[in-house]
Amino acid sequence: MSHFQFELIHTDSKTGARVGRWHTPHGIVETPAFMPVGTLASVKGLLPEQLKQVGTQQVLANTYHLALRPGAEIVEELGGLHRFMNWDGPILTDSGGFQVFSLAQLTKMDDEQVVFRSHIDGSLFELSPEKAVKIQEQLGADCIMCLDECPPHDVPLEKMKDAVDRTTNWAARCRDAQKRDDQALFGIVQGGTDQKMRERSAKGLLPLEFPGYAIGGLSVGEKPEDMYSTLDFTAPMLPVEKPRYLMGVGRPSDLIEAIIRGVDLFDCVMPTRNGRNGMAFTSQGRVNLRNQKHARDPNPLDPECDSPGSRDYSRAYLRHLFMSREMLGPILISLHNIAFYQKLLRDLRQAILNDQVEEFRAVHLARWNASF
Repeated sequence: MSHFQFELIHTDSKTGARVGRWHTPHGIVETPAFMPVGTLASVKGLLPEQLKQVGTQQVLANTYHLALRPGAEIVEELGGLHRFMNWDGPILTDSGGFQVFSLAQLTKMDDEQVVFRSHIDGSLFELSPEKAVKIQEQLGADCIMCLDECPPHDVPLEKMKDAVDRTTNWAARCRDAQKRDDQALFGIVQGGTDQKMRERSAKGLLPLEFPGYAIGGLSVGEKPEDMYSTLDFTAPMLPVEKPRYLMGVGRPSDLIEAIIRGVDLFDCVMPTRNGRNGMAFTSQGRVNLRNQKHARDPNPLDPECDSPGSRDYSRAYLRHLFMSREMLGPILISLHNIAFYQKLLRDLRQAILNDQVEEFRAVHLARWNASF
């Protein structure tokens, strides 16, 4: 793992929030960092250079979807994900496990593997820990994930225990299957909102000495306060000297609350999915551009944010684009939302360095609470 190094620069004096630098083969990621989701090797509607212009450091692509279409072999043949999608910065791929359980028609699961039918054409597909690693090595991302089982948060405790143990066993098999040394393989801590299950998961994974650890199984239906309390006891279980990645989260307020508890990396479809549907995140809260009240509004969307959708067009024009189903609307608001997220984390990194995280949290949450 000489290609990777995590530098812990500073920890806030009153909280667990921390600033770091994660060195990867394709560049340094200043943490805390948010990764836009490029499910099919594309952040929908946005060019790689647009993502960079608004401060994106790293993107995420999806193993399940890319394995089905166009196929990992084709991506490998064409030079790997970086060349395939024309992104020269760091990339993270998930293992595909979450999509198997949420999208596919699962036909069989045991300790050996999962067997499912593609949501695209119904074809049969087998995914084992070894195959998940092989596919991700073919895709060529900087950071890859162990195959895990992500059960619903409210399953009976015995089923949660089985999922935790299977995730641990699969993680060991993933580590043993890894051949490339230029990819950081992360273990995933599962266990729902149960502290003993999280402890059981961490206890099984930490001896495997992964270069980073993810927290999975949150933002899957539990209340936000339950997610925060779970992070309260889970983040301290993970090594201080390694990056911590909270998978699939989330709202701006969720990012702040998780960062305060010591999390470094995030991904979520929310900024782009909501953007495609006319919902913008702004410095003053959430804005639904389909609302009639914006029909004659000459003001910019968010003068505090530096993207074309934020500063160059009126709210009235942006609303017009959505009401007319013009493709420029989803593009501009998706880009604005990514810019908003990146600015939020840049500002938060500075607040951590200044030991002013609590003040930052109070100001920003007060602006947004009325919007969610």
